[in-house]
Amino acid sequence: MPQLFSPFPLANLTLPNRVVIPPMCQYSAADGNATDWHVIHYGNLSHSGAGLLIVEATAVEPVGRISPFDIGLWSDENEAALRPVVEAVRRHSSMPLAIQLGHAGRKGSCAAPWDGGKQVAEDQLGWQTVAPSAIPFKPEERAPLALDAAGLARIKAAFAFAAQRAQRLGFDAIEVHAAHGYLLHQFLSPLTNQRTDDYGGSLENRLRFPLEVFAAVRAAAPQMVVGIRISATDWVDGGWDLEQSVALAHELKARGCDFIHVSSGGLAPQQRIPVGPGYQVPFGERIRRETGLPTITVGMIDQPEQAEAIIAEGRADLVAIGRPMLYDPRWPWHAAAKLGAQVEAPPQYWRGTAPAGLFSTVKPGERFKR
Repeated sequence: MPQLFSPFPLANLTLPNRVVIPPMCQYSAADGNATDWHVIHYGNLSHSGAGLLIVEATAVEPVGRISPFDIGLWSDENEAALRPVVEAVRRHSSMPLAIQLGHAGRKGSCAAPWDGGKQVAEDQLGWQTVAPSAIPFKPEERAPLALDAAGLARIKAAFAFAAQRAQRLGFDAIEVHAAHGYLLHQFLSPLTNQRTDDYGGSLENRLRFPLEVFAAVRAAAPQMVVGIRISATDWVDGGWDLEQSVALAHELKARGCDFIHVSSGGLAPQQRIPVGPGYQVPFGERIRRETGLPTITVGMIDQPEQAEAIIAEGRADLVAIGRPMLYDPRWPWHAAAKLGAQVEAPPQYWRGTAPAGLFSTVKPGERFKR
């Protein structure tokens, strides 16, 4: 069996294979509420044959959204709106389902990418953003409000409440978002965290709030798989880097972290990223080697042979296929056919022209456990 399609035990959850669909924002919610688009979108992806599906960045409070059209999980209404999405997937797929909980911090209050992605004024559906320090993402943008003690407590509690809602909804796992320049990443990096209290300055202080948030989520959902996504480097001199990421990973492991999803960048416009196939794999590889944490790798991985080699060589435990999955929602089917493996698919699709033996006999509604 190709290693990419071998099962993987993730804490108390067994994934049928090593292909992960990472969180990808859809900017299609209404007041934080999931819509029919999310039923269609996640229903489609749940039939892809991947081993794990992670729902897009979900804001823990209204000012934690990236755009006015992000989904949220801060209210009963949000929870009720997301429930039909989860239930639809559960009825027709046995794919494990996770959700990413996050807070945009200073990168919030922006238009959707197809509308330019620029910061939205407060009188045009925007809001006052918050951050560790009053430093705007771009010079022309309005400065965020530096969080005080009450603000820190509010946000930490919001993550915990959202985790409880995710558990009630029946998600299998939670991914805490501490990557791509959003709030928790802003606390980690010395470029965006210039506080002089216990949450700024030294590495220990800059780790403090993200670790407190992770611990709050872990405590709020003790039966769930809980992991984190980080940017391993800012790609800016003097910023967050791999050495600090390794230190963070050790602290996370000590606090019961079940997996780490390793990306990079997103914090500062001046970043210079040497993009190329698998360019982020070495970051996760080192964290995995030095901490033993189960690792998801991501970044310009689009060929089945490439993904198989990453797993077979022990460079990562799981491979996230993001943008290629939007282009080809059956990427795992095609990868399995190419590598000589099997995937789960609904029986309604078994009459397709896929190679004989491609589809396993697991039927929708059956939880895949080994």
